[in-house]
Amino acid sequence: MMQPTAFLINTSRGSQVDEAALLRALKGKRIAGAGLDVFEEEPDFNKEFCQLDNVILTPHAGSATRESRRSVLKEASHNIVSFLVDGVPVNRVN
Repeated sequence: MMQPTAFLINTSRGSQVDEAALLRALKGKRIAGAGLDVFEEEPDFNKEFCQLDNVILTPHAGSATRESRRSVLKEASHNIVSFLVDGVPVNRVN
C-alpha cells in the first residue's frame, strides 16, 4: 500500500517488518528505499539487503547519543536512590 516514492524506516523491532516482502518490494522498485536499524534475526541479518543501493543499514545504535545515555543514567540513578530510600524503584517492570 506504500507509494513508489516511500521509504520504510524501522528502528523499533525487527519482527515488525516482513523482510522477505520488503526485499521483494525494494528489488521490484515498489518502494523507493528502506532504512533498517533492527532485523528479524539479530545479530545476523539477511545479507541481500547489502546488495541493494536503496537501503541503509545501521547497527541498533539510534539511541547512542550523549543526551540519551545521560538520560538513561539519570533515570537509573533515580531508581536506585528510590529503592534504597523507599524500598520501591520508580520504574518497576513487574
